[in-house]
Amino acid sequence: MTIALEHPVCTTDPATLVHPETMERLAARITKDHPETDASTARRIIAQTAAFLAAGAERPGADLSPSKAVDIGWHTWILHTVDYALFCEQIGRFIHHVPTAEGETVPGGPAAARQRTLDAITAAGYAIDHELWPPAAKMGECSQCHAGCTDSPVGKK
Repeated sequence: MTIALEHPVCTTDPATLVHPETMERLAARITKDHPETDASTARRIIAQTAAFLAAGAERPGADLSPSKAVDIGWHTWILHTVDYALFCEQIGRFIHHVPTAEGETVPGGPAAARQRTLDAITAAGYAIDHELWPPAAKMGECSQCHAGCTDSPVGKK
């Protein structure tokens, strides 16, 4: 008899995806731009951003959306273009940042986008830091991306 597992047997700390120097550089930028965020939390944000991006690389077109904290991590990483391009190469493809246009909504709404994203991260084998992924009712709008940021269909492998 074969048993199909819905989730991977092991869960990887997504911080292991990020080179330590890159982690520190990005965490320092977050704490500078968001003084209310301490260095430890900034590192957790970068780790969850790495998991989000890696899951997105595995599921092109899945309409994944970051939490507010992960969006801060994504925006920070994009500012460091060399680090971002190298990371995208490492995970298999460039992940474009495409904000939802004003007045548009993410497919299924924020709760469905959150669940889709967490399911993709889990399926990719990465640990979820639930504190950085609050329930959709508490998420509000993405910091600069209206209802949610997703990956562009452009440049998919």
